Formats: sequence, C-alpha cells, structure tokens
Amino acid sequence: MEHSITAYDRVKAARDPARPSVDAYVSALFEDFVEICGDRLGKNDGSILCGIGFFHRLPVTVIGHRKGHTTEENIRFNFGMSGPEGYRKAIRAMKQAEKFGRPVICFVDTPGAYPGIEAENKGQAAAIAESLACLSGLTVPIVSVITGEGGSGGALALAAGDRVYMLENAIYSVLSPEGFAAILWKDAQRAPEAAQAMKLTAEELLSVGICDGIIGEGEALFQNVDDTLRKALTELCPLKTKALLRLRTDRYRRFTGPAVRSQEAPNA
Repeated sequence: MEHSITAYDRVKAARDPARPSVDAYVSALFEDFVEICGDRLGKNDGSILCGIGFFHRLPVTVIGHRKGHTTEENIRFNFGMSGPEGYRKAIRAMKQAEKFGRPVICFVDTPGAYPGIEAENKGQAAAIAESLACLSGLTVPIVSVITGEGGSGGALALAAGDRVYMLENAIYSVLSPEGFAAILWKDAQRAPEAAQAMKLTAEELLSVGICDGIIGEGEALFQNVDDTLRKALTELCPLKTKALLRLRTDRYRRFTGPAVRSQEAPNA
C-alpha cells in the first residue's frame, strides 16, 4: 500500500537542509544581481538577503530569508532566524524599490524571527510591525514565495504580498508543531498530531485562500518558480497604484471573519 504523505512529512521536508536556499533562487532566476547590505544603523544581518537584479529584463528587488547548508553557514545566518537588523535592512530595500518603481519579490524560509533577549531589546517586534506596514503601503507589486518554513511573524514580515505562493512541501503557520504541542498538550512529542490539526500545508492553505497557488518541486523547481513569478508580475505590473492597493486590501480583508466584517463602517 502506498504511504500517504502526512502534514508532519511536509514539515520535515520543509526543514530539509538540502532544500535550495535563497542564494540558489537568485542564481537561477535573476541576472546582474547586486546585494544590499546593512540596516544603516550599525549591523548587517546575514539571515536576510536583499538585492537588486533583473528578472527577464525587468528590474526587481529581491528579499529573502537565508539558511545555511553547513554548521558554519547556519551559525553565520543564525539558522534563518532574523533579528531586527535584518528586517530593517528589508525595509530599506522595500523603500528603495518603491522609489525606483521596482516590483518586490520575497522568498520566505524561516522557523521564525530570532526570539533572543538582545533582539527584543533592539526592537524585534517593532521592526516586524514596520515591515508589515511598509509592505501594506508599497505602491509597487509584491510577490512572495514560501519555499520552506513559514514560521510566525518572522515569515509574515516578508509574506504580506499581492500574491503569495507556496512550494508543495512548504509550510506556513503561527508557530511550530512542536511549540503547538508543548503549549496545548505539554508534550512536544505530539508534534505530528499538532501538524495535522494546524492546517499548515500548501494544499490546506490554498483551500482557504491564504496562499494563491502551489508550485511543484522536483527537477523543474526553478522553472516552475520562474513561470509563477512571470505570470504574477504580468498581471500585477500593469495595474495603476489605486487598483493595486485596492487589490491588496481586498485580499487581506477576506481573511477576517464575518463578525469582524460586520463591524466595519459601510464606506470603509
């Protein structure tokens, strides 16, 4: 009998160290890429990669979480967990993209923002909130692709796009299955059960409209991502600013429940 793929199988696949990193997507999809470093307040957080490049001759800004493939790389990139400096660097890149009219393409792969005391003291929550506010108001198209783990606010800070896509083995959730199980059942070993309950897979999130499409993996991964980005940008780039912002607002208002919508002003 063929083994059915469980939600926790997807979790393990999303965390696989062999999955392509943001650097691989940059190399495969963009030409003449130039990295942007530093938050202009004193530090460059390597766990977020920012830069400018060309996507089929279209100038774009690329922002993505960065994980390593070796112990040394993971230490250097803090296992993909960004501090406030990383999000401030991303905000800098977003604002520059708006100034020069470049679409923003985000690659999301993080277990969550770094939760350490130092990060909190330096304004972690405020940096994530500012990133979300910045994305919400950008007058250029935003396309986000969740390539591995989409964990909590650390992921959401780069995933509030006009289009949000997920790789077939990616996950997107408010916290890890282990954290969910530890909080709810006081037993992190029940993570597989938690993953099933959390509805964190691409198929489940597509069914409720949280993501806009699923990208197939395998040998054609980069071509599939390329095709998805081209289609999204072809649809978004011709839109006038007012139409683009209305489309974005409508997308996220759909996530609110009927009780919330009923409290909105008639002309909101």
